[in-house]
Amino acid sequence: MQTNLEAADEIARQLRLRNVGGLIIGDFIDMKSRKDQQMVYNLMKERLKRDKAKTHVLPISPLGLIEMTRQRVQESLSDTIYENCPYCGGRGVVKTSMTTSVELHRTLNTVMRKYQDSIHEIRVILNPDVLKRLKEEDEELLVELERRYAGRLMFRGDPTFHHEKFTITDANTGAELKA
Repeated sequence: MQTNLEAADEIARQLRLRNVGGLIIGDFIDMKSRKDQQMVYNLMKERLKRDKAKTHVLPISPLGLIEMTRQRVQESLSDTIYENCPYCGGRGVVKTSMTTSVELHRTLNTVMRKYQDSIHEIRVILNPDVLKRLKEEDEELLVELERRYAGRLMFRGDPTFHHEKFTITDANTGAELKA
């Protein structure tokens, strides 16, 4: 029972500290005595009275579970400390050089088809890692694009460009070309 009393105290503290909201289930060590269960339940209710968030607690079930709901009063601690990654948008991953290369090839195909009568020299600015991939593994695809649309592709690696970013421009005017 002593362990469960300490756990109830810590659960209440962690709920406030981490600003946990929603439906919460606490799993306590089995207690045979209904009196012990009531003591843990009462301690939990008492500790949650100090909480500014609206909390509703149900008595401990026969399985040793305590169910409660808690309203979140402010942003969670992680929302306060962290922000989504500007590179991956909070996904936790970025596209590979191969994926960016495929996307670039598709975009170039569309752009060159769209401007085939008016623009014949196109400059592409991209991350050096993606440029390396293009030169080493996708060069044949680019030569085919140039041949198909009677155009010339020029590439420039820019280390300040994110792995997933590339810019396609008219080589003569510098105007950006959209697909």
